[in-house]
Amino acid sequence: MAMTKEKAEATSVVYDLQGTLLEACSCGVLCPCWVGEDPDGGACDAFIAYHFDGGTIRGIDIGGLSLVNVVKIPGNVLTPGSWKIVMFVDQRATDEQLQALTDAYSGKLGGPLADLAGLVGEVLDVRRAPIEHEITGGVGTLRVGDFVSAEMKPFANADGTATTLRDSLFSTVPGSPAYVSKASRNTVNLPQYGMVWSFEGRNAIQSDYRITFSESR
Repeated sequence: MAMTKEKAEATSVVYDLQGTLLEACSCGVLCPCWVGEDPDGGACDAFIAYHFDGGTIRGIDIGGLSLVNVVKIPGNVLTPGSWKIVMFVDQRATDEQLQALTDAYSGKLGGPLADLAGLVGEVLDVRRAPIEHEITGGVGTLRVGDFVSAEMKPFANADGTATTLRDSLFSTVPGSPAYVSKASRNTVNLPQYGMVWSFEGRNAIQSDYRITFSESR
């Protein structure tokens, strides 16, 4: 009797990224955008900062680098093509690493990052910049050049465990839990892009994430 065998479909890793997220915006705590509601005040001014402890994009190692999107969201966060962003890539990135990061986060490589990129309607600029992205003792600090500066800390329960947001309708770290936080300061000074703000005591998010995507071949 003839026998058939099912072959496992071969896949190749497009990107495999792990690291930490720092995010802060103009909304109060907790930001309604994460549950799909309209932002406080009708619009949201934010940054979304990724540090890559390790990872590859199309086989290119991007471990140790950082990427920051400064964002203006004019209404509901889930409206396709509504965001305006300026993307800052770690000044230490080689041309190859910069291209890999911009390809992934602009959605060109597919997967969950393409779903997120579908919300962006206009990329105002892509620039290299010195980025300091640190989490020490639970306190997250971000500095991009002399034009982005923030500090934040997660909320915690009585035993010190970070307050966690899971299974939300919207996420900048698909598949990973987020730590609900408050930013003691969140300052952006980019007048050339219409992005100037300074907030205290507003919403923030931190996360340890892993974002992966493979395709059949």
